[in-house]
Amino acid sequence: MANLEAKIKGDLKEALIAQKEIEVSSLRMLISAIGSKTTEKRTKIWKADQELSSEKLEKESQLNEEEIIEVISSEIKKRREAILGFEKGCREESAKKEKQELELLQKYLPEQLSEEDIKKIVKEAIGKTGAKGPKDMGKVMQEIMPKTKGKADASLVSKTVKEFLAD
Repeated sequence: MANLEAKIKGDLKEALIAQKEIEVSSLRMLISAIGSKTTEKRTKIWKADQELSSEKLEKESQLNEEEIIEVISSEIKKRREAILGFEKGCREESAKKEKQELELLQKYLPEQLSEEDIKKIVKEAIGKTGAKGPKDMGKVMQEIMPKTKGKADASLVSKTVKEFLAD
């Protein structure tokens, strides 16, 4: 089990003891999402090699830290979308709950890059790829994403790239 997953499970136990309702539900949801991703990975591995022993299959299907961060990022994106939807629908109480879940989930991500750091990475990628305009956005994003994955909101990175390529 990855350290991050162990931390999440430990935090769930603490939240259960402290009877923190939102934390408990958020962490259970996150553990469930991690479990689903693990099952998905196990199925893919098993389909590729049905000769694997169950011990080896179990070991290989465990998610690493990066994959767990991807799951957390995905859950964060869902919360952001839900917040927007609830705010448009004038459902402030539901939006507030989603915001609390969002804050909790963000604690499990690595330190996020500042806007200045993102701009610096974008400038470097544009220079490296020789991008000239919006049509080169794919090349630039391909260069940037490994450096920003889990450390920056992809929509913010995309917006920054668009701004630089529009000039």
